[in-house]
Amino acid sequence: MQQERQEEMKTILPIAMGVFIAATGYADTNAIFDADSPAGTNFAVAAFRWWSPEETKVLQGVVVMVPGSNDDGRGQVEDTFWREFAGRHALALVGCWFKDHPHENMNIENYAQADHGSGQALLDAIERLAKEAGHPEASAAPLLLWGLSAGGEFNYELACWKPERVQAFVVNKGGYYFTHLAPAATRNVPGIFFIGGKDENFRIQSIQGIYAVNNKAGAVWHLVISPDEGHELGKTRELAVEFFTDVLTGKAESRQSPACNSTAVQDSRQPAECGSASPGFPRRWTD
Repeated sequence: MQQERQEEMKTILPIAMGVFIAATGYADTNAIFDADSPAGTNFAVAAFRWWSPEETKVLQGVVVMVPGSNDDGRGQVEDTFWREFAGRHALALVGCWFKDHPHENMNIENYAQADHGSGQALLDAIERLAKEAGHPEASAAPLLLWGLSAGGEFNYELACWKPERVQAFVVNKGGYYFTHLAPAATRNVPGIFFIGGKDENFRIQSIQGIYAVNNKAGAVWHLVISPDEGHELGKTRELAVEFFTDVLTGKAESRQSPACNSTAVQDSRQPAECGSASPGFPRRWTD
C-alpha cells in the first residue's frame, strides 16, 4: 500500500533556476502542479499553481492570474469560470502568489516591478510547470494576463518588460505603477484598463495618466470606466474574458480610438482625449 501511495504522489524535485515542482495526487490527465521560487530581490514569496484541461492535447497559451496586494491567487485555477474559459480555448491556468519583503510602505508592491526578478520567477515556473504537466509546447506560450489591483500593476509591468511573451493584458484598478510611457512594442499588445468610478482618486488618476499618454502614442488599448464600482472585482472578470476571447479570435487587432463609458464618471475624471468608442470597440465591454 505504501509503495502504491509513493507511485501516486511525485516527490518534490529541485530543478534548474531554483524552482521547485510538486504534483498533487490528481489523475495525470487533470493534474494540478505547484511551483515555488526562492526569495528574490523584489519578492519574499513567489509561488505558482498550474492546471490545464484534460481533453486538450496541445495548449495554445497560458492565462496568468495575479490577485491583489500580497494575496495568494493560486486557488483561482480551481474556479469553474476560468476552467471553462481555458477549456474553450486550449489554455492552461497559472495562479500566482507574490509577497513583498517587509518594507516601509507595504501599500506599494515592489514585486509588481516584473523586471526586478518577479517576472523571471513567473516565466521560469511556467516553463517548468508546462514540462512537468506534459505540455512542453506551453513552456514559451503566449500569456494572457489577468489581475486585480496590484495584480494589474504586475501585469502592466510584465507587458512592459517582456511584450513578446504577452498576448493581452488587464490593468484593473491598481494605483502604483513604475512605468509611465510603455515601450513601443508594449503599446502594440492589446490591453484593457478598468477604472471604478467610486475608487480612490489616486488610482483613477494613475490609470488615466498611463492610458492617456500611451493612447496618444498609438497604444492598442481600451479604457472601461464603471461609474458605480469602487475597488471591488465588479464585472471586470467577465469583461476581461470577453476581451481575451476577441483577442484570441482575431477581433481585437486593429488600432482603437480612445474608448470610454458614455455614462462614466464625471468629465474631470475622463482622459483628455476620451471620446466615443470606435466601431471596432465592442460596446458590450462597457457597462
